[in-house]
Amino acid sequence: MKRAKIVLKSGKDQSIRRYHPWIFSGAIKKIFGNPLEGDLVEVFDNKDNFLALGHYQPGSIAVRILSFEQTEPDSAFFTEKIMKAVACRKYLGLTESEETNVFRLVHAEGDDLPGLVIDYYNGVAVLQIHSVGMYRMRNEIANLLKIVLGEKLTAVYDKSEDTLPYMSDIREKNEYLLGGTLPLTVMEKGLLFNVDLISGQKTGFFIDQRENRELLTYFTKGKDVLNLFGYTGAFSVYALKNARLVHTVDSSGPAIDMADENVRLNYKNDKRHRAIKEDAFEFIKDIKNKYDVIILDPPAFAKHNKVLSNALQGYKRLNMKAIEQVRPGGIIFTFSCSQVVTKDNFRKSVFAAAANTGRKVRILYQMSQPPDHPVNIYHPEGEYLKGLVLHVD
Repeated sequence: MKRAKIVLKSGKDQSIRRYHPWIFSGAIKKIFGNPLEGDLVEVFDNKDNFLALGHYQPGSIAVRILSFEQTEPDSAFFTEKIMKAVACRKYLGLTESEETNVFRLVHAEGDDLPGLVIDYYNGVAVLQIHSVGMYRMRNEIANLLKIVLGEKLTAVYDKSEDTLPYMSDIREKNEYLLGGTLPLTVMEKGLLFNVDLISGQKTGFFIDQRENRELLTYFTKGKDVLNLFGYTGAFSVYALKNARLVHTVDSSGPAIDMADENVRLNYKNDKRHRAIKEDAFEFIKDIKNKYDVIILDPPAFAKHNKVLSNALQGYKRLNMKAIEQVRPGGIIFTFSCSQVVTKDNFRKSVFAAAANTGRKVRILYQMSQPPDHPVNIYHPEGEYLKGLVLHVD
């Protein structure tokens, strides 16, 4: 079957020659053929030189690049890419770890598989697919995972219902592609967590905060800790290693219940922990001098540039309240997981928040996502998680 051909405008090929994995619709001069969403297309410059091969989709990101060579993206092609991703996690010590069995196995553009995220949960691979091209391959991907991982893989769950492009006419339903599982418990850094794959956020657990959660324990010894937007309490479980008390706050009742469960998994009926169902912005209004450490890990305030300004104001208001309220000498862990919020934008929002309080604030650490969420050096947009550890006098 002949593939559609996309020709770029003069001068619009420079980012592709620098191996950026996206082609934006504004760069396209002409499309020869009538590609459907998810079809493979070949991309050429204005002088008819081949540039790349990728999945087509209508919208701002028109092509997600699979290869910069004229090749056939068959099973062998995708097997090699998945094997390279697994080899990277093996090098990081994750695939053979005795204390961690939850990690990201494939990180989209970071592993040269744009549109595909695969998280590994103690034998269960969870897919989150962001392009129709990859979605069409979901069953093949599941079978390739079984070949690559062998007996380590017990099930594959497709959780793409809410991640496919909104313009797509596919009505995805979350489902097991291979096997199935009962309630799932995973281990991270020797700590246990129940995971709800079906109704939990993202793929069920915030894997990307693993290293930042461990860093937290260096600041919580004998301290009173507040975990805002606490979700299922992962930061709280780490803090309880040495904190005096930990309060987990979230507006979701099921999340709060799961936070209590995760605390019990690791510390039985430890009275140092309390889970509170309340809106985080309301809770933080009047907690003056109650906490030595505050964790701010809100959901993404901005998923696209149209609401970026409002999102930055949200981060400013939230951080200002925390800086105002934390005890003198206190620590704040503050994060943004919005891809459209750059590190510079986030830092400026926190700076504005600090300036409004008049308190002296130092940045002790600048945080990002862990190495199993690698950033393609040609695709800086892949560095979506950013965080700061603040010391407040």
